[in-house]
Amino acid sequence: MTRRQFVRSAAASTAAVAATGPTLLGMTKKADDPNPVIGTGEHQYQCFHNWGELPKDYQWQTTHNVAFDSQGLAYITHQGIGNGMDTVLVFDPKGKFVRSFGREWHGGGHGIEIRKDGSDEFAYLTNTWTRNLKLAKTTLDGDIVWWQGRPQAKEYEDKKRAYNPTNISWRPDGGFTVGDGYGSNYLLDFDKDAKLVRVYGGTGDGPGQFKTPHGNWLDDRDKAHPVLVVCDRANARLQTFTLDGRPIAATEPNKVVLFPAHAKTRGDVLLVPDLHARVSLFGKGFQPIVHLGEDEAWRKRVVGSLGKGMTPVRTQPKEWPAGKFVHPHDAAFDKDGNIVVVEWVEPGRVTFLKKVA
Repeated sequence: MTRRQFVRSAAASTAAVAATGPTLLGMTKKADDPNPVIGTGEHQYQCFHNWGELPKDYQWQTTHNVAFDSQGLAYITHQGIGNGMDTVLVFDPKGKFVRSFGREWHGGGHGIEIRKDGSDEFAYLTNTWTRNLKLAKTTLDGDIVWWQGRPQAKEYEDKKRAYNPTNISWRPDGGFTVGDGYGSNYLLDFDKDAKLVRVYGGTGDGPGQFKTPHGNWLDDRDKAHPVLVVCDRANARLQTFTLDGRPIAATEPNKVVLFPAHAKTRGDVLLVPDLHARVSLFGKGFQPIVHLGEDEAWRKRVVGSLGKGMTPVRTQPKEWPAGKFVHPHDAAFDKDGNIVVVEWVEPGRVTFLKKVA
């Protein structure tokens, strides 16, 4: 994502950047602790910033998304800016580099999720700014199984209408949902054979409409009534949908979330990385459990620095305090309940949150 795109989409919600509700940071007392504990109650985590041992000839180029396979390996994407290099890096549970792939979509690395199809696991990638490899299924070693470009649908018959998918989630029937977050604000449902089933949404702030449907996830915490939860980012809300694409409800803008980037679940907890400097955990009904890294003054500084003529905090690693976030872009639970957070910063940052309570 470019700075210009972020500033434009963030403008609508910047005025409400100080959300209502208590500060739930729960920091350790020692201010200069490089690995502080954040959170509260049963949800406390020790921060290990700059996690992941990069190869000597590598550097992060704007980190974007993270997913885990069944062996506990972390797959982290970065956009890729400048010299061509792989856009997916794989690490073991201790942060040791294992392998990499994805040079084919250098410059467009963005979303990644992993699931088991039959007896094998595969990575599904949404590559935002590439010309053709917009959506790809690969082996966990990076071999392409299939790829798709522009959707064959009436909503995209006008070639001027952009298609820049951002994230993907799984459907109970084996299909998946793709969010055209940086394109034309549609959601696209595919069946298990990667055939397009429906397109819905479109630009706006009404029910079922979006301004940057950046992330989406199957929320099946209520097993009898699973729903699709969508991070309607520039509208500063979460929306829920039936699995056939009908809108159910939306949270009040700027109240529950500020600038939500993606969503994932573990047990009864919904995890939402928020580009406005925090990582949120919610119970059922989107009841807030804790906003990790919450600090109103810090958030105002981070978001305010994106203004015209300013030097963005996201480009100044020395200004990033331990225990706080700048622009969380994605996050995922590992099998033990720890959380890995990746941020939209330059050059990039990965944080391992070790669960301590």
